[in-house]
Amino acid sequence: MKYQVRKNALILLADGTIFYGKAVGDKTGSAFGEVCFNTGMTGYQEIFTDPSYYGQLMVTTNAHIGNYGVNNEEVESESVKIAGLICRNFSYNASRVDSDGTLEDFLSANNLLAISDVDTRALVNYIRDNGAMNAVITTEVDDIEALKIQLSETPDMKGLELASKVSTKEPYFYGDENATYKISALDIGIKKNILRNLAKRDCYIKVFPYNSSFSDIESFNPDGYFLSNGPGDPEPLKEAIATTKEILNTGKPLFGICLGHQVLALANGISTYKMHHGHRGINHPIMNLITGKGEITSQNHGFAINKEEAEAHEDVTITHIHLNDQTAAGIKMNSKPVFSVQYHPEASPGPHDASYLFDDFITNIKNSK
Repeated sequence: MKYQVRKNALILLADGTIFYGKAVGDKTGSAFGEVCFNTGMTGYQEIFTDPSYYGQLMVTTNAHIGNYGVNNEEVESESVKIAGLICRNFSYNASRVDSDGTLEDFLSANNLLAISDVDTRALVNYIRDNGAMNAVITTEVDDIEALKIQLSETPDMKGLELASKVSTKEPYFYGDENATYKISALDIGIKKNILRNLAKRDCYIKVFPYNSSFSDIESFNPDGYFLSNGPGDPEPLKEAIATTKEILNTGKPLFGICLGHQVLALANGISTYKMHHGHRGINHPIMNLITGKGEITSQNHGFAINKEEAEAHEDVTITHIHLNDQTAAGIKMNSKPVFSVQYHPEASPGPHDASYLFDDFITNIKNSK
């Protein structure tokens, strides 16, 4: 534990509400973004490096963050993607045998502002009641009016395109080039564990930038296509939606996760909307309407597809429902080997109830060859 005088800090919400805390480590200043919360009891390092969280201030509901340090293998991208961290108790010690360092050092290396000693239960209850909104976390606690002005200039998540901020700039390969199946993956914020899950199912993947044309991704001559997870509003992703429409015209298998699920819906004329406060955690209950089985799932999204429009679509069937609020959590196309889910079957962190979806994708590829 580092004994030092810790700087005062606060969280200012867009509606003017303030919560108080203390700065973690030596990092000072301000960080802006949409405030959201994750209910997972573990997996904070994977959450912080998940590209889907780009531009968000993360409130962790577990009372202790940092207690098991970090491990170099437990990342979902090459850097921290959240805009800032808000927690109750921050541990400066790493009490795990295979830890590669402390969370404090990890956040410092990624230049991330974090604040602790916050009444996170009250903050989460406030978000639940009033919805996700923009906020600022700051150690600059003496000029609230100036912070309010800066906060008012922060763009809302609705209408915000963020895939370009996290997508690869150039195509790259993942897996064994001698694998049985070839996959073209559109990177709109892809997690590493998705690639791991595909590779261990005998797939060789070529990952393409978010704005790649159909001719680009088709040049790999893939057996199937994948639409990744990612941050922001799906509606501005016009290029990804257009590319998806062309993929559908090929009749080849397609699998989408999270943002990829929303892009697939938009490509079928099904609209999306911003949720009140989204689904973020590792214990979300899902019902598979095809098998009648329940699943406990890992989720991270603030947008969803229009359930009524999906139900009315003649070539789309809703396959999964979120049991907490009955939102559409999975769809398939009736005329093509195409499906998607709103949650994360690759987990990391989270349960593996839904990992069969990768197997279903491979089955579709086998049946289409």
